Amino acid sequence: MTPALADATLDELRLALAPQIAANAAFDGWNAQALDATADGMGIARDIARLAFSGGAAVEMIDAWFASIDAEMAERLPPETLAAMKIRQRTTALVEARLAIAAPNREALRRAVAILAMPQNARRALRLGWRSADAMWRLAGDTATDYNHYTKRALLGSIYAATIAVFLNDESEDWADTRGFLARRIDGIMAFEKAKSGFLARTQNRPSLSRFVGRLRYPVV
Repeated sequence: MTPALADATLDELRLALAPQIAANAAFDGWNAQALDATADGMGIARDIARLAFSGGAAVEMIDAWFASIDAEMAERLPPETLAAMKIRQRTTALVEARLAIAAPNREALRRAVAILAMPQNARRALRLGWRSADAMWRLAGDTATDYNHYTKRALLGSIYAATIAVFLNDESEDWADTRGFLARRIDGIMAFEKAKSGFLARTQNRPSLSRFVGRLRYPVV
């Protein structure tokens, strides 16, 4: 075990182990065998590694891998880099960064998606998708606290999930098909947000029908 991990907390140990578990999961699957191989390769006692992942639970390892991707995405695209981009460029860059981080372990990602698609993991999958979308929007500078907070994350989460499906089967050079698919979907988000903003601006000063009916029923005296 490296000196940096000697005093690591379980959370820190999970993040350190996760990327290498993903590399092993491509061959062994998301299981205790991949966890043990990772622990051996990193010089960490197997019982400690299993303690970090509840004995080798697949979903726990996938969760940690996705969290490590969140962390690396933030490192690759710091605030000063994103600040120089338009919002469309930011969201595109963030999704592409996630795919680039996962690309060396694409088979592990395929296996992870299959595990998360199981009915018993549906709630966990939804939570992980939301967490990824939230991380991307926060890095992109979104500060919305109203319903926009939820609609933006739901839209980006669905686009990210669809893009992963394309990515897993993309054999084009430099993931050109995936990049094209993502660009079209991001354009769709931007068009939706523009249309929504226009609608809200047009209706902001319109008289309220419910208030009008209320005054008919309860006239001001």
